[in-house]
Amino acid sequence: MAEPLTTEPVGDVDDAASLSPEGLGFMCGIEVHQQLATGKLHSRQPGVLYDVTIDTVPTDWKRFSRKLRPARGEGGVIDIAARFENRRNRSFVYVQSPNAGLIELDDQPPLDHDDEAIQIALTVSALLEAKPVSLLQTMRKTVVDGSNTSGFQRTSLIATDGTLSTDGGPVGIDVLCLEEDSARKLDTLTTPNGEQVIYNLDRLGLPLIEIATAPDVTSPEHAKITSMALGRVLRQTRRVRRGLGSIRQDLNVSLACGDRVEIKGCQDLNWIPRIIRLEMSRQLHFYRLANELRSMLNLPLLPPDRRSDEDSLESEVAAAVASHLPLRLVDVSDCFTSCESKMVKNGLEREHTMLCLPLAGLNGKIGQKSMDKEGSQMPRLGRELAGAAKLAGVKGVFHSDELPAYGIEQEHVDLVRQSLALEPTDGFILCLAPEWQAELALESVLQRARAAWHRIPQEVRNVVVKKGAPEDGTTAPMRPLPGGARMYPETDVPSIMIDAERWRSTLESLPMSDDERSQRMKSYDVSADQAKQLVARELDDVFVLHGQDLPHKGWASVVLENDEADPILCAKVLKVKEQGDITRESMNEIIIAFAGSQPTLDEIAAYGEAHGHKPADAGDLAGTIQAIVLEREAFVKERGMGAMGPLMGVVMQAVGAADGKMVSALLREAIQKTME
Repeated sequence: MAEPLTTEPVGDVDDAASLSPEGLGFMCGIEVHQQLATGKLHSRQPGVLYDVTIDTVPTDWKRFSRKLRPARGEGGVIDIAARFENRRNRSFVYVQSPNAGLIELDDQPPLDHDDEAIQIALTVSALLEAKPVSLLQTMRKTVVDGSNTSGFQRTSLIATDGTLSTDGGPVGIDVLCLEEDSARKLDTLTTPNGEQVIYNLDRLGLPLIEIATAPDVTSPEHAKITSMALGRVLRQTRRVRRGLGSIRQDLNVSLACGDRVEIKGCQDLNWIPRIIRLEMSRQLHFYRLANELRSMLNLPLLPPDRRSDEDSLESEVAAAVASHLPLRLVDVSDCFTSCESKMVKNGLEREHTMLCLPLAGLNGKIGQKSMDKEGSQMPRLGRELAGAAKLAGVKGVFHSDELPAYGIEQEHVDLVRQSLALEPTDGFILCLAPEWQAELALESVLQRARAAWHRIPQEVRNVVVKKGAPEDGTTAPMRPLPGGARMYPETDVPSIMIDAERWRSTLESLPMSDDERSQRMKSYDVSADQAKQLVARELDDVFVLHGQDLPHKGWASVVLENDEADPILCAKVLKVKEQGDITRESMNEIIIAFAGSQPTLDEIAAYGEAHGHKPADAGDLAGTIQAIVLEREAFVKERGMGAMGPLMGVVMQAVGAADGKMVSALLREAIQKTME
């Protein structure tokens, strides 16, 4: 390990793209969570996801209300993240989808592992050259945000110590786990007693593979490369789900002058470098702010590298800051009786309380909104304080550096300062909410304000998303970074032996690589684009298994156009078309018409004839085409083969149901004869 950095970090906070990862002691690891294309992990329920929102949930889906409380870990300690969630006083409503039973509702013990999911996890372990554990022991991971009805997530270690090859160099794989996915959030409601969160249980219990890399990622750009490489390995199994939300990346990022932060919500890989660079900028900003604040109180400065920190010294600083910033909450509602802000008036009319937290010496240090060179919000203490308050369920807070604003006038600011006897150097935070909630929010704000004298807190942050995409690459706090206290053994799920024979069998049956699949497609008479699309869309196995007796190019087109349809049905429809009983243009319609069934070839042909999809007789078709061409002889002689396009439409309109390929061939022949 390199020696701690001793020189002050260099770089402009407003130009994140120019920051040097190597010069700033950058460290990064990636966690990937991939849903598997199987049933649920511990309930044998189907792994179906229902396309519903809070407004479209069927009325016959039952709902259950719960409150969750944290449990002590194996060492008898309540995890810090669980303790924080418990203080938020939230309640939860669970919508029971058709694939959610008593196990999902935590009213019945779980079943043992889905064996197919275990095998997929072992296969991925082998592809990453990881070493499997000999005994698969399920653990409970405390989760008190309501996304698990039980208050914990079941997770099992599968393998360790692997290696991922990337274009930027090898990246170590620390652990590979198999775990349950969480419930999907539908809505969050504000109530007088705290937030109420509504979840759909369709996703709860889906098996996830979690892969955590070592901190071997060398740059923000290498993080994107690593994520893409992990995705390719997972898709190589052809047993993972595709689509939005099926794979999620978490980024563990730190600078030497900062500390480890876990960033969630990085679904678009193209955003990863920008998100990381903005986190680098944030950590650099708050390191510099911490030393500025320490100088203000004549406290020892932070060294440029956290490995040089002294615990005893940081404890002394923390004590001094706690004395400087005591918990003092003052009801200043009377200062706003004349305020015309709709937000303030509505809150006071609902008997909310305007509480104020004085922040000695922080006037001008909280910051105002400004943008960096690429249009992202610059890091500032005010945004972090607001994020801390929002975790208590309030919509936000007002701080002195941004006032007057939002309908709050200078006279109200002056009244607050007078009522609290604040010095010109003092700042303050205002929170308008039910009194209990305002108190909780401002207590969270105070803790974050005190942390400004130290390195950034270790925490989980979430990418700020607006309209389904990252707003600008910045992040907001979610919860403290969890510790080891959140894990304890699961006693309801039996352990499973992973013996040498099963591992040997896994190694002997590894899936084909993309290069091998591409090479296989060269043995079929398909276009280069069709071959590329079949492999990229993971349809090459369907093509190979179900189309042996069919024309290769035609079968490739059918598979690509009907990628979600039953391949056996698609093959039957193509066979009927090749027999001349239906037109090419009618195939997709017929596949849709017979979805969910397995008709005979005769039934498909009969359907085609009954619905006008039987091709016209070749002799009659040739005569009709010849007549159309002769009728437009002058046009044909003027345009030559350029007449093909315009006349094709005329012919198809005249003949009705006909095979487009046959029409094209006969029309070409007729035009050529006319031009002779």
